[in-house]
Amino acid sequence: MNRQIKGLAEHIIDGGLLTEEEALALARTDTKDLPSLFAEANRIKEHFVGNQVHLCSIINAKSGRCGENCAFCAQSVHHVTDAPVFSLVSEEAITTAARDAEQKGSGCFGIVTSGTSIGPGEELERICAVLRSIRNENSIEPSCSLGIIDLETAVRLKSAGAVTYHHNLETARSFFPSICTTHDYEDDIQTIRNARFAGMKVCCGGIFGMGETMAQRVELALTLRELEVDSVPINFLNPIPGTRLADADYLTPLECLHIIALYRLILPTKRISVCGGREKNLRDLQSWMFFAGANGTMIGNYLTTTGRDEQQDLQMLKDLGLTIVQKGCGK
Repeated sequence: MNRQIKGLAEHIIDGGLLTEEEALALARTDTKDLPSLFAEANRIKEHFVGNQVHLCSIINAKSGRCGENCAFCAQSVHHVTDAPVFSLVSEEAITTAARDAEQKGSGCFGIVTSGTSIGPGEELERICAVLRSIRNENSIEPSCSLGIIDLETAVRLKSAGAVTYHHNLETARSFFPSICTTHDYEDDIQTIRNARFAGMKVCCGGIFGMGETMAQRVELALTLRELEVDSVPINFLNPIPGTRLADADYLTPLECLHIIALYRLILPTKRISVCGGREKNLRDLQSWMFFAGANGTMIGNYLTTTGRDEQQDLQMLKDLGLTIVQKGCGK
């Protein structure tokens, strides 16, 4: 198997892409062969994206009261959780958070709102105003994650200064009905297309550990490759009390690293950022994510859960000898 892994890595470095069959074979890699897979994923990463790491940060700009029934989400009205509930925060709160993120090394700052979508109206006007402020006053690149959007809204966001639109598919099409039934998978696909057509970069990934199979993890990766997304956030489930997935088990660190490496081989040139749930799932092996193919991570807090202290993360990157790129949301 080690020889097969090395051969596939050489093929990728020479400009080739994995077939579905090859990706599925790597998804079945035995534990004893995982170190070889990690090493080749790291070699591919260094070939295509070098020794650089990209940092991003977000603000929970509007929380709770979401009508979607996503099984993992603490903000859904279908779940009873301790997640905060508040309307869209002030422009000052968002711009202050953007400046703070930039000072801590982030190159991308995401404005995230709960709910199915956002359309014409006061909230969109306020978000466009704050995008203009961030672009005028900071070098950090603003990103938006506002749910399902139409092309008109995407164009408005791009014109106001949004560099990237973030919208996760969450999981494979074949597994999506087990996670969410309040909107169709194709709505998410169309949002990604709308954002790309409007001229924004696209940040799109998923959450792993929700009960999906390795084959479905490959399925999602191939969908992301077909959509030509610019960056891929990899999140690991952090089960929240009160949600449908509250009793799910954490993935093991080796399972997490296997997923990261697999995604690097399927998506060799993309930014792969490890974000939510890394502390609880990777545990003592967090630094290994950069040796398994990742070249980005989120620092600071997540939407409804706290992240690791930023200084610990910055020290980890320094200890690894990685160079932080302080600008850029996408590729």
